[in-house]
Amino acid sequence: MGIERPYIRPRRLRVTPAVRRLVAETRLHPAELILPMFVREGIKEPVPVASMPGVVQHTRETLKKAAHEAAAAGVGGIMLFGVPAVQDAVGSEGTNPDGILQQAIRDVVAEVGDQVVIMSDLCLDEYTDHGHCGVLAADGSVDNDATLLRYAEMARVQADAGVHMVGPSGMMDGQVAVIRQALDEAGHQDVSILAYTAKYASAFFGPFREAVGSSLKGDRKAYQQDPANARESLRELELDVAEGADLVMVKPAMAYLDVLREIADHSPVPVAAYQVSGEYAMVEAAAANGWIDRDRMIMETLTSIRRAGAEQILTYWAVEAAQRLRER
Repeated sequence: MGIERPYIRPRRLRVTPAVRRLVAETRLHPAELILPMFVREGIKEPVPVASMPGVVQHTRETLKKAAHEAAAAGVGGIMLFGVPAVQDAVGSEGTNPDGILQQAIRDVVAEVGDQVVIMSDLCLDEYTDHGHCGVLAADGSVDNDATLLRYAEMARVQADAGVHMVGPSGMMDGQVAVIRQALDEAGHQDVSILAYTAKYASAFFGPFREAVGSSLKGDRKAYQQDPANARESLRELELDVAEGADLVMVKPAMAYLDVLREIADHSPVPVAAYQVSGEYAMVEAAAANGWIDRDRMIMETLTSIRRAGAEQILTYWAVEAAQRLRER
């Protein structure tokens, strides 16, 4: 009697939750999640961000409470963004040792210490009255090298405030090298750099600009990457690593999973991705209309980003997702 070919049934590994859990190729962990948070100067109560339901601009006091909640949930990091009361042409409040972001760093470090990694956005767009990520030249363009001097000073004051990791997001050429040198010369050799390596000129950033009170008119296409291009991300990766980046990041995440995969395949350092405000807002809006299962969508999108190669994920759902993961 001949031996018949076995009946191949991939579905055997999908039949029960226990089997699916056993063979899952991609796993999320709370320690891989980073919570972005906004702190606004001069307010007495948190201010909701209308385009990002559930997200607020914190007071210093509510920020501390939210940091405790994040630490208790087991998230790996907190990324802080400052919203100053005053903006000017050179973003002076970004380098003010007593500016809102520096105060927030001190507050959160004092509250949660080393329980989570305290990160800070290192960029000028929140602080400038024109909304660009740097200092403007006479012709209205962003002056790369003049901006680097401002970034160096921002790095020093943020590190002096106690931050563990800085996140330069302005996409200026040479920013990682200048920041690394400034930190080292100021005695902050242990402060690490999360480089925004592939940051695209994306429509997905819209709600974020409300969250930070951006004054931007126009766009940032002259310094952020063109959404049509992928190959240049690998060049940016090579440069950032050579300049001293400790981690690298792709932003946005979901529309750039192909870029994320390429970066992850080539990077010698950990790779993060930022699930940005527009991604968050779309899911929340669709869920509010009853069009999708919100909880499933949150976990599915995070899993897709992790599957594409991100080892750390910045997401506004960090605490909610971490709590859900701990309950499993």
